[in-house]
Amino acid sequence: MSRRGTLDVVVSGAGVVGAAAALALARDGFEVALVEPREPPPWRADAPDLRVYAFAPDNAALLDELGVWRAVRTARAQPYRAMRVWDAAGGGALVFDADAFGRRELGWIVEHALLVDRLWAALPAAGVRLHCPERVAGLEQDEDGVALRLDGGGTLRARLALAADGAESPLRESAGIASARHDYGQRGLVAYVHHAAPHAATCRQRFLPGGPLAFLPFAGDAAGLGGDGHVSSIVWTLPEAEAQRLLQSEDAAFLGELERAAGGCLGAMRGVSARAAFPLRRQLAREAATGRVAVIGDAAHVVHPLAGQGVNLGLRDVAALRRALARAGDPGASSRLARWARARRSENAVAAYAFDGLNRLFSNDAPLPTLLRGHALGLVGKWPPLTHALWRRAAGV
Repeated sequence: MSRRGTLDVVVSGAGVVGAAAALALARDGFEVALVEPREPPPWRADAPDLRVYAFAPDNAALLDELGVWRAVRTARAQPYRAMRVWDAAGGGALVFDADAFGRRELGWIVEHALLVDRLWAALPAAGVRLHCPERVAGLEQDEDGVALRLDGGGTLRARLALAADGAESPLRESAGIASARHDYGQRGLVAYVHHAAPHAATCRQRFLPGGPLAFLPFAGDAAGLGGDGHVSSIVWTLPEAEAQRLLQSEDAAFLGELERAAGGCLGAMRGVSARAAFPLRRQLAREAATGRVAVIGDAAHVVHPLAGQGVNLGLRDVAALRRALARAGDPGASSRLARWARARRSENAVAAYAFDGLNRLFSNDAPLPTLLRGHALGLVGKWPPLTHALWRRAAGV
């Protein structure tokens, strides 16, 4: 492969994880190109994105290092100071509390569109070469580098290619990396709701036989939804048929079922947004890298949303890759990439199967697990060292 015009890194996919990877590696001195089929619409404060993340402290620190986090927080990021998890079948609650951990907050609720908007705004100054609208149409690689053929007719040559182009990643497929996939037969229904009781900067998750129902506190006033602490984003895991039925229900019927599913924890509710639903699955790439192609974010792993770790795991891929490539002359050198790939594949597999196990345990009404699981949550919640350890694991600190 000719070395003429060779970049250090080409990233395919400019969502949160891909844009963060391109920005991070460019800031570290690599020559980086970013390929994306569609320019994202500008984030609008008065049109909140239905897709939100429970953003962990380690990833906030990563974006802070990249000069982006302040812009995100200034625009809109709702801190949460507590998290309460319980089972509708009874038993105690598992509670995480910022005061008990000596922190101002446990994390932040942030919109997907806002993160993408602020990351894209930072790309030009970092020197990232943006190819948009373009998509990767083919891949060739040898010992020295990769050549990515673009559908517009051009070719990008680099020492390393990163597939950050989603769960159906064309670049991952072109590299010959297979994925193991399991469909849950569930959908995650999302919306914003106003509730009578204040959210008190607390994330709530109630396990139900069909799947967990989560309420994530949101800055409703800033989004024009009203509320002053009375608006939350919901993520309701439901069997496929139930999700479709509730999507098509009249507002009054939907809200009535939502209030019952919440067990009255936030009082009467009214809808303040549209509803949407997305299919849920577990998917893991068989390898995190092959040759000079590495997979990150959803291209590498898709996990159940019950623990809110999807984008957090993806950004940890980026942070770990950044450490692995520090001071590297050749970012695609096999030894560095192989060590990174083994560590990330292992960590992401542990997380994916742990969330899978929790979903199987709590999303059913079999007598034995129903009798045991709520009490188990309560027991864990009564042992502060274990509670703190669980939170530290989720927070990446």
